[in-house]
Amino acid sequence: MKIAYFDCFSGISGDMILGALIDAGFPEKALRQELAKIPLPSYKLEIKKVEKEGIGATSVKVYPQEKSIIRTWSNIKTLFEKSKLSVKIRSKSLEIFLLLAQAEAQIHQLNLDQVHFHEIGAIDTIIDIVGALSGINYLKIDEIFSSPLPTGLGMVRTDHGMIPIPSPAVLEILKGVPLYSRGITAELVTPTGAAIIKSLAKSFGEIPEMMLEKVGYGAGTRDLEIPNVLRVVIGEKAAKGKEEVLQIETNIDDTNPEFFSHLVEKLFRLGALDVWLSPIYMKKNRPGTMLSLLTLKGREEEILDAIFNETNTFGVRITPALRSKLDADTLSVETIYGNARVKIGRLKGEIVTISPEYEDCAELAQKANVPLKLVYEEVKKAVEKLLEKNNL
Repeated sequence: MKIAYFDCFSGISGDMILGALIDAGFPEKALRQELAKIPLPSYKLEIKKVEKEGIGATSVKVYPQEKSIIRTWSNIKTLFEKSKLSVKIRSKSLEIFLLLAQAEAQIHQLNLDQVHFHEIGAIDTIIDIVGALSGINYLKIDEIFSSPLPTGLGMVRTDHGMIPIPSPAVLEILKGVPLYSRGITAELVTPTGAAIIKSLAKSFGEIPEMMLEKVGYGAGTRDLEIPNVLRVVIGEKAAKGKEEVLQIETNIDDTNPEFFSHLVEKLFRLGALDVWLSPIYMKKNRPGTMLSLLTLKGREEEILDAIFNETNTFGVRITPALRSKLDADTLSVETIYGNARVKIGRLKGEIVTISPEYEDCAELAQKANVPLKLVYEEVKKAVEKLLEKNNL
């Protein structure tokens, strides 16, 4: 399985993503062929090699011929529906634009149909998104990972006037993504870059284990005190081995059982991989509960604090363990009842399990007033059609 890691030490933008993929081997000719499938007004696309603080990188600039064009969400959907892009690229492009639109709607307190795309509706944004997805497809990248994202400082001028950095749109998009301050007075993360990486990245953290094959650098537009480039590292994912975890257990016989639901939810929020409760008999034949959980090394301190604060236990058992798991992806599929997420489990590249998300299916079943099992059946049918259609 081929994976890519975006090292965002100097931020991320749409043109930096596209430039990094071109630098890593996505041919300019292939990019132009994909862009020709979209009915766009005339524009000039400039791709060239530049140097940023001693690092060679690829710069991508788009010069639209249209002026002061404002598009709506409906305009964007129509544009893509008229395109000849593959279903996979077209649907993912719309998903990214929807993320941008929802952020704008939230910030300006508008309905989605009232959102006007200013900067994010420009031709260069369309090219950045479609180009990035086309490059990932061309390079046959199966999974994407990213570093945490650095934010800049100061203010930036937009069509809405002066706004703080990071922009409200960036912060809205990146909810749930780890951020940190680089202390540089500049916009390091743009809304387009944030939306693309939020939609594509499986996780944000350290570089995953891989057999390195290619490295590409995409140039930013500014000259900063650090190299203003985005680095993409591409390679073959390391063979799945066993993962070191900790198994934490404690026997409880004097805590209100009603408190366990709250505790379990809290433990998951703190990084527990799994939590389960088992009925047991303790000394003097008193009925009790054994609380068990798995977590990665390094996350146990907050978990232990929660157990001691939320229960009456005086001690816990901590046992090192090894965990082996399937490669897993999460897809969103459309059914007659609505959209639902599904986990796809693969073993050596082959699908071995399809598991609809219970919460999504339960909500759809309740809204449609139908048995939950019917929703599960429809979701599985939708997944099978999607996988067959896209050769996944």
